[in-house]
Amino acid sequence: MLRRFAAACLLSFVGLGAWAQLPDSVDMSAGGAFRQRIDRHTSTKAYRMLFIGTPLIVGGVVMQAYDADFRRLRNGYSRSFRHDYDDYLQYAPAGVMVGMKAFGVKGRSSWGRMLVSDAFSAGLMAVGVNSLKYSCRVMRPDGSSRNSFPSGHTATAFMTATMLHKEYGHRSPWYSIGGYTVATVTGVTRQLNNRHWMSDIMVGAGIGILATELGYFLADLIFKDKGLLVSETYSVYDRYRRPSFLGFGLGLTTVPGTYEPYPDMRMQLLAGPAVQVQGAWFASPYWGFGGRMSCVNLRVKVNGVAQNDELECASVYAGPYFSYPFSMRWLVGAKLLGGCEIYKPCKTDLRRLESRAGFSFGTGISTTYLATQNLGVRFTTDYDVAPPLTGASRQRLHKLTFGIGVCAAF
Repeated sequence: MLRRFAAACLLSFVGLGAWAQLPDSVDMSAGGAFRQRIDRHTSTKAYRMLFIGTPLIVGGVVMQAYDADFRRLRNGYSRSFRHDYDDYLQYAPAGVMVGMKAFGVKGRSSWGRMLVSDAFSAGLMAVGVNSLKYSCRVMRPDGSSRNSFPSGHTATAFMTATMLHKEYGHRSPWYSIGGYTVATVTGVTRQLNNRHWMSDIMVGAGIGILATELGYFLADLIFKDKGLLVSETYSVYDRYRRPSFLGFGLGLTTVPGTYEPYPDMRMQLLAGPAVQVQGAWFASPYWGFGGRMSCVNLRVKVNGVAQNDELECASVYAGPYFSYPFSMRWLVGAKLLGGCEIYKPCKTDLRRLESRAGFSFGTGISTTYLATQNLGVRFTTDYDVAPPLTGASRQRLHKLTFGIGVCAAF
């Protein structure tokens, strides 16, 4: 694991010093001196290029400790999942990009500049993925081969999604949203197909995004203004725009304390993985309405003895979301949610817990960094009060989830 961590981090930070210049077009006049310093630091080329991919790579390496838990989560909901559409879906954003260019839709670059940028991106992605695959030699979860880490399908999907975002994201945020949605579906499908660990997917996504950022950067150094059809500006940020978003996230859920679903049955729930989709539509810069869907897998101890079965939870929440634009690129947020929590049956050595559902409520805080106008990274802390494990118990579950996610802003 240490070798994988060192290799992935070296890949994510390569060349940092070369790109640390500030774009000439950024307007730093708004706000006080402290906010201006934050905006200046977080708008450097290096910061914007690395901030999306680097947390995914580092987070993926950290998540390796929970790969088995994510696999149990997959087995609990989709053990028989077998589909190969991900073999083709990974190229879909690139197909859309080339098709739009062929039909004369004006993008960022000329044909020549675009192809060179994409060739650099594909080459860097291939070198990054294959160097890790054949140096780390991680066994796939289905036991078929030792080239699991990282996911090449996911890296390709996020590379092509970033290409589409680079070329056509300025026309409409929905091009970016569509591309990254397809990339996310590709990565999730690789895990559902039992071909990759969750850490493989996160690192693959980070490499795909970084490779494209670097590929376009190298092409920009070569071409300068030649073949650039749309001038790039990084200053057109309305700090008080409506921060609507749609995102996919991963997290770690903890349930502190001991619960008694039945007399003489002391139950502990150990930390486990969480997968969630979250989004909100904002009517103003400060408030909106949205929701969250999530699945959680928690290992179980009864009277101090570890159990073979796990508690699997799924939930749907909705409610008001709040946001404050701390700086030009950083947002802080909160939410108040209510909804339904569903428990699947859980067999223990003492008694079986039957499936049940009930009302739950929760809150949470978040910070979001907008690397571009349409793409951001969200760090979340959620606190949920879920229904009791059984009808005979009055003890609600108190769940605390720490998560990271990628979101499309619109």
